Amino acid sequence: MTDGRAHPVSSRISLLLSICCLLALLISPMVAAHAQKSGIPVGEWRSYGGDNTGAKYSPLDQINKDNFGQLKIAWRWKSVDAYVSKTVAGGEWWSKSSDVFDDLQKDNPSRWRDKTAPWSDNLKATPLMVGGVLYLATPLSQAVAIDAATGETLWVYNPKSYETGTPTMSFQWNHRGVAYWSDGNNARILFGTGDGYLLALDAKTGRPCREFGQDGRVDLMKDLPRASRADRDYLNALMYSVTSPPLVCRNVVITGCSIADRRITKESPPGDVLAWDVKTGKLKWTFHTVPREGEAGIETWLDDSWRYSGAANVWTSMSADDELGYVYLPTGTPTNDFYGGHRLGDNLFAESLICVDVETGKRVWHFQTVHHGLWDYDNPAQPNLIDITVDGKRIKAVAQVTKQGFCYVFDRITGKPVWPIEERPVPASDVPGERAAATQPFPTKPAPFEYQGVAVDDLIDFTPELRAEAVNTIHKFRIGPLFTPPSLDVEGGTQGTIERPGEGGGANWQGAAIDPETGILYVPSRNGFSVIHFYTPDVEKGGTVRFTHKTGGEIPRGPQGLPIFKPPYSRMTAIDLNKGVHVWMSPIGIGSSRIRNHPLLKGLKLPPLGGAGAKGPLLTRTLLISAVDGAVSEGDDEGAKLVAWDKATGKIVGTVPLPAGSIGNPMTFLLNGKQYIALTVGGETPQLIAFKLP
Repeated sequence: MTDGRAHPVSSRISLLLSICCLLALLISPMVAAHAQKSGIPVGEWRSYGGDNTGAKYSPLDQINKDNFGQLKIAWRWKSVDAYVSKTVAGGEWWSKSSDVFDDLQKDNPSRWRDKTAPWSDNLKATPLMVGGVLYLATPLSQAVAIDAATGETLWVYNPKSYETGTPTMSFQWNHRGVAYWSDGNNARILFGTGDGYLLALDAKTGRPCREFGQDGRVDLMKDLPRASRADRDYLNALMYSVTSPPLVCRNVVITGCSIADRRITKESPPGDVLAWDVKTGKLKWTFHTVPREGEAGIETWLDDSWRYSGAANVWTSMSADDELGYVYLPTGTPTNDFYGGHRLGDNLFAESLICVDVETGKRVWHFQTVHHGLWDYDNPAQPNLIDITVDGKRIKAVAQVTKQGFCYVFDRITGKPVWPIEERPVPASDVPGERAAATQPFPTKPAPFEYQGVAVDDLIDFTPELRAEAVNTIHKFRIGPLFTPPSLDVEGGTQGTIERPGEGGGANWQGAAIDPETGILYVPSRNGFSVIHFYTPDVEKGGTVRFTHKTGGEIPRGPQGLPIFKPPYSRMTAIDLNKGVHVWMSPIGIGSSRIRNHPLLKGLKLPPLGGAGAKGPLLTRTLLISAVDGAVSEGDDEGAKLVAWDKATGKIVGTVPLPAGSIGNPMTFLLNGKQYIALTVGGETPQLIAFKLP
């Protein structure tokens, strides 16, 4: 443990920075040029998506198709959530190495392992790398600094946010990471907590920056309508949490939030986006995603439903154009996710992409991707900023991939769609009190990257018998095109509506990667579905919403244990944003042996089925990299692995085994002349692992 003095990591950081500067003279011109353009030192990864554009791209090329399969694990780091302690006063602790915890546990396990502390194996974070140090946040909102060369823990800060309660909606504890800021003299790590605070730590020591807010933190719930840490929701979960990293643009840090939205009440906290001075923690501006009296968009909340409606929050990552000073906010569905009878109207600025000025929070433009959302079709992923050339015209663009399988592309300065987006009629709702939007926006380009809606022709058809059994099953449910609204179960009749893509997408928080050299976007997706079942909450138990989602209920089962829909069940799609066309689309994996070896499919020559996950992508100068949980070729094992694709063709060019299934998005960095790839994986104790060439 430290004694309050400066940690020796500070001198090591200075040395590593000097080495990196020397190495910059030896690496490829492409790498150096990208570093100069982005303003990020060579080989670093300073933001969740690599930089504020959300590209998930690095120009590093030491690891390539010829040597990818030679990668070896350089080190493993075990999550410090396994060592949570309530014995240290002040709610904080540091450690030089995880070995310290191992020794302490051997001496007195009951003292150093809190038996009542929560536990999570959901280490979703993508680490940042700055000056030879990796920074991340754990599911329990602990911030950590790790030596990027050795995997040694340098410091840990534990705000003990788990003592306040379970994060929103009782989802598994998770956290996607931290943000970094520096003015050249001072550097800070900023992150949100499961109980709704924004914290600022000294990047060298892990100690709170006492001049930021109140002793290093600000309260994100202060003055937020209908929000209190005393409030609890489903299974005693908090209504407000932070699970994604904040965004730092210029000297402003912007925060989103997660809000419990499958509630028994129509009342809910709004998903305000907040901006803070990165030095002082002083609030700079607030953007109301649910407009308030006198604000634009209020007319889209009929019957004054803006007064009590909530959510419409940014729970995923944001992007920014540092040069323009614009921030791009992808918002989600308002409360309730699947029933909108208490919030009639289009419900701006829910399920929208919103461009705001970083200094003032003033809205520059917006586009609503779903009107009056009834499907939990949040905009789930970080927007991708990319300069493209369309019909000879250079455009500063922003692309938003969605759960419904669309990629919307706009001029990021004006908000004008790059290709026309048509408002098309969609089915009406017959749920009492509901009024679905009459039309929804459909991009004319690019084409959808995932199956949309349900028709008989979408059902499994490997044999006529399988198709017939699938048709018989599907008759129990309502089916229809994309944006067919949820429906009530009918006794002796239909059992709800099949929604495809399901509430998990399509695309989700793993997002897309984009190549700034070619303008090609790469997005993983899944062919999943949902069936939403409703119930009416008990008024005596606080219910004020007419209908809300209930767990359980019947779902369509595939014939003889097989999937009910045609493959592929997951895929990777490459989209040329200069032309708005698909370059290639490839199933992720060949499919599980359970399906491929099914007795009813014996003797059939099956195509690649996909279904081996839709994990986050990473791009380098030469490769597309992602994790896969399953076989990718005949004779391959079904274990977890890191996979490299040829970016131009989608052909797999290399695989490396993983010790467990991946959790967070991978990243890459350069240190001491070596390129590393790092990502988090599961197991009994989740780990961050780093690969490099021998």
